[in-house]
Amino acid sequence: MLNALARFISGAEIGIGRRGNKDLAAINSLSDDCGRMSDDEFREKTSEFQRRIDAGEQPEGKLRHEAFAVVREAAYRVLGKRPYDVQVIGGLILNDGRIAEMRTGEGKTLTAAMPTYLNALSGKGVHVITVNDYLAARDAEQIGKVHRFLGLSVGVILSGMEDQARREAYRCDITYGTNNEFGFDYLRDNLRFDASQMVQRGHNFVIVDEVDSVLIDEARTPLIISAPVEDSSDIYIKVDAIIASLRAPQDFAVDEKMRACALTETGADLVEAVLRDQGLLAAGVPLYDHQAAHIVHHVNCALKARALFARDKDYVVKDGQVVIVDESTGRMMDGRRFSDGIHQALEAKEGVRVQNETATLSSITYQNYFRMYKKLSGMTGTAATEREEFAEVYGLAVTEVPTHRPVARIDESDEVHLTADAKFKAIVETVREARMRLQPVLIGTASIEKSELMAEYLRRGGFVEGDFADIPKGRPVFQVLNARNHQREAEIIAKAGIPGAVTIATNMAGRGTDIELGGSLQSRLESELGGIEDSTALHEAKSRIEHELSEARQKVKEAGGLLVLGTERHESRRVDNQLRGRAGRQGDPGRSRFFVSFEDDIVRIFASDKLGRTARTLGLAEGDAISHPLISKLLEGAQKKVEQRNYDIRRDLVKFDNVNNVQREAIHEYRKDIMGTSDVAEIVDTMRERAVRAAIEGHIPENGYPETWDMKGLADRLRELTSLDFPTEEWAGEDGVSEEEVFERVWKEIAADEDERRNSFDVGVFEYARKHTLLQSFDTLWREHLAGLETLKGVINFRSYAQREPIVEYRTDAYHMFEDMLERIAEEVTKLSSRIISTKPGAIESPKEQAA
Repeated sequence: MLNALARFISGAEIGIGRRGNKDLAAINSLSDDCGRMSDDEFREKTSEFQRRIDAGEQPEGKLRHEAFAVVREAAYRVLGKRPYDVQVIGGLILNDGRIAEMRTGEGKTLTAAMPTYLNALSGKGVHVITVNDYLAARDAEQIGKVHRFLGLSVGVILSGMEDQARREAYRCDITYGTNNEFGFDYLRDNLRFDASQMVQRGHNFVIVDEVDSVLIDEARTPLIISAPVEDSSDIYIKVDAIIASLRAPQDFAVDEKMRACALTETGADLVEAVLRDQGLLAAGVPLYDHQAAHIVHHVNCALKARALFARDKDYVVKDGQVVIVDESTGRMMDGRRFSDGIHQALEAKEGVRVQNETATLSSITYQNYFRMYKKLSGMTGTAATEREEFAEVYGLAVTEVPTHRPVARIDESDEVHLTADAKFKAIVETVREARMRLQPVLIGTASIEKSELMAEYLRRGGFVEGDFADIPKGRPVFQVLNARNHQREAEIIAKAGIPGAVTIATNMAGRGTDIELGGSLQSRLESELGGIEDSTALHEAKSRIEHELSEARQKVKEAGGLLVLGTERHESRRVDNQLRGRAGRQGDPGRSRFFVSFEDDIVRIFASDKLGRTARTLGLAEGDAISHPLISKLLEGAQKKVEQRNYDIRRDLVKFDNVNNVQREAIHEYRKDIMGTSDVAEIVDTMRERAVRAAIEGHIPENGYPETWDMKGLADRLRELTSLDFPTEEWAGEDGVSEEEVFERVWKEIAADEDERRNSFDVGVFEYARKHTLLQSFDTLWREHLAGLETLKGVINFRSYAQREPIVEYRTDAYHMFEDMLERIAEEVTKLSSRIISTKPGAIESPKEQAA
């Protein structure tokens, strides 16, 4: 342990250097003082820290050492767990706004308890991001005990919570939740009507657990809040039937490497003919004519749904709905939908109800959401391979933290087979051998489809799917964990380390829950001690369980620890490393091996030629298997290609969204100003003045003679804007009438009309209606603007053929579009605010009634 710390502190790789060494020594020196404190003194210590911060003391000096030492002792008293030195180091890294790379099983959850406490003392709030609701609730409950013991409040955000509950959770000193919930709450807050309806209170400090999953894997897809628009379900169904009749490669071509597809000339002619026969394409209009753009959109969506999206891999059908499966974790993403018509095309493909298309109300990328935090940090077992992207996009350095005990796991070279059938049969034989010595096995798969295929091969090999309680009876049982039964994730993983257990799991197995050799003590205690009330019986049962687990643990160790088998290489090396990391936690023995075939997607698409030549050179033939470091190196090269492609996708997404983000922040800031006031008269007047002056300038040429003024056109334009009639033609005949004089007369009439209309309402109602009108105009035109930006993004790359940089062109066009939108908002607000009238008593509700 001391050697590991020495390597960490003196190593040139990142570390926290000499300052970290001093910080750790200072924290350790306070242990005895903290150990002598009473429970009440701990809570008083929190109040003391808060007073010192309020008085101006910086939390990065002596106070940091004291706070970490206090949490360390509190964790021991409340949870019976005293953070190791490496966990303290991890906490210091997080507090510095870095990424702490800590191996699986090193206690990242407890590591976060120290920096969250320190940063929560300011009262500005700390957010802790986890990858699912279960982990958020578990961590808030477990680590929350420590923080509540110290006098801080802890909340958790879960899907389905009402706004009031969310608001209360965000008001806590420390708030746990998932990245989706935090991101969508931010977007929803910027669509509210009043500031009092917002749930979040700012973005001060955040710790992202499994930071690579959140900030890398999920960052390819932005968060989008949308609303239904017109019903076009019938078109999706008809177009899907046409596309389903096509055959590759004669009718359409698929580029799996780029995840792209397109109709061939033959396919386009066939589709065009059928569309015309069904009346979906007008006679004489070519398929790719601009008049057919709408139907081409449906054709492209249907083609992508059929050619690129696979059931039980990219999505599942559950309760008559298409549900997205997260490609990185294997979890279902309830409530999320593919955008741009893809989800509707999938619904048509699967024969379920096709929901209405949607229009984007608000969106943001994960990159720009998390960069709003004043301080961002994260922790994971695998971040080093994405070090460059973390630094470039988020400004985050990756610090590798040494393990508490040396890693004893043996990582074997990949075993390569010619066919998938031979590969799966080899895995079954390996599992059978492990079961003979009661070695627990975790089989990792890349999708639901592959996990169920693996289960079928085990059944053919004599295994049965059942409860692990049947293992002592000699039954070769296995369990499957994937998106179809993810609710039992913790329960299944808790038992995955018992002697003889065989567990098939998608990539979610690498996230959040430790596999303890022999079984989980906490799980056994919770399941077996719940109904026992007698203290003596309780103590005896607990002793029995601990003894049984100790014996089971020893059996598993003697058998070689947990055996991790990968059924294929994933697109990301990080996911493979996560799977490997399930074995060998806290110095336990373990072994890992990946099985690969030439039919695997990543080999077939990215590495088949070179890998094939190498395998044949090494003597691989039908029915043979080969294991060689050179093979593993070639597979790693294929993974790097995929990682680079995915990085390019994320980079382009951020590049364009950075332009959008400037506009988004401006709109959100403007909206907050509106939401924060009850009377928006000044804002509306500014917009009306802008619209009226633009109308006047458009009909009265600068320095032009009165006879050149278009006063009739001006009257028509002002009537359109204000619904008022102005004698502009008479004004043109008066001596000395200037452009400014015309504005003053128009403005005076507008003000008089508004006073008259206001007096017909109850007190406050007119102001409420005007505020509603203003926000409605903002939201409507911002939504149209977002749709325009999406269209622009889809065609901007074509300008590269004219030797122009697409992002520069996009930035310029987006700026002009934004300026145009502001002009249109001013016009819309002028029109709508001039038409707020009271038609009859009670026609417009009071603000209180409307809010209710």
